[in-house]
Amino acid sequence: MKSFDFKSRTQLVFGVGEFARLGELSVLSGFKKTLIVADDGLIEVGYVTRAVKLLNEKGIEVFLFHDFAENPDNKMIEAGCDFASSLNVDSIIGLGGGSSLDCAKGINFLLTNGGRIQDYWGYGKAQKEMLPTIGVPTTAGTGSEGQSYALISDAETHVKMACGDPKAAFKIALLDPALTLTQPQQVTAATGMDAIAHAVESFVCTKRNPVSVIYSREAWRLLSANFEKVLTQPDDIEARSAMQLGAYFAGVAIENSMLGATHACANPLTQLYGTTHGEAIAKFLPHVVRWNSTVANNLYADLINTTDISSAGNKLSKQIDELVKASGLSHRIIFKKEDIQALAENAVKQWTGKFNPRELDLSGAREIYEWAL
Repeated sequence: MKSFDFKSRTQLVFGVGEFARLGELSVLSGFKKTLIVADDGLIEVGYVTRAVKLLNEKGIEVFLFHDFAENPDNKMIEAGCDFASSLNVDSIIGLGGGSSLDCAKGINFLLTNGGRIQDYWGYGKAQKEMLPTIGVPTTAGTGSEGQSYALISDAETHVKMACGDPKAAFKIALLDPALTLTQPQQVTAATGMDAIAHAVESFVCTKRNPVSVIYSREAWRLLSANFEKVLTQPDDIEARSAMQLGAYFAGVAIENSMLGATHACANPLTQLYGTTHGEAIAKFLPHVVRWNSTVANNLYADLINTTDISSAGNKLSKQIDELVKASGLSHRIIFKKEDIQALAENAVKQWTGKFNPRELDLSGAREIYEWAL
């Protein structure tokens, strides 16, 4: 049995209507002057106004930063740090999807430890204490609220930098499924596929361990059973609840293990074509599962609870394919055959690919791209 070191750094508060406790939880965490990091869409739907009201009612002074976009880059993080540096904030709240949560962590790195975000690429490079934070996800996807990593793009190269440190983990993850009801269907689909990939890849990666597989398995159970339902019945709060909790569990699974070739192949597509992350994930996940089946059938059989080990990978691949078809994402992703070599060369350099159950070499990466073309 593989050794592991498990410590839960984040308090989980989950339930419909729990967003109303934001002010109370912030006071209990010692917040007096806080920075809310939320994208423009959260302002439009009124969640930011509601958050400010809840905090102000508890005597907490609030400052807002929203000058960032999907896939936040180092320049956006620097802008957030510049904005907050003279405000003497004692805390940060990330409100929104993975971009808001990652941006909040990135700003925290620079605000407390200085330098550039590139200095924290990797793990455990923050030397000083960081501000206490609360993560409030409004999507069911990245699982960033359960991780100590921020995924930040390099503005020049578009390379995604995973910047992690135990001190960057949210003090509290506040999950209110009602907040996900305002997601457009395409966002629900893309973030849901990302969460599903997190569950599947973390379950079979080489860093899997007895703790991570518990979270991966439960994440898969919740997500696979409810993904199509939230697309066809978007107001089903029970399905929304299952998706949001499943996404969080998948995030915790990643925190305690790693990912694999799906993310390694998806990231170059985002860099070269500007494809959104969830859409790229949907393109590759079924093919990677099938490609991995030569070495991971026993693990896939365990995940989907089948005794037919020899065909488990193909069975899971077909099941995921049906979910992708339901999402409507697969037909949206197009890349050129002549770019496969460059994409594959980039994919084998991706950190996540190093933990794939089947070694991801150049010929293997090319094969995956050719299958997905």
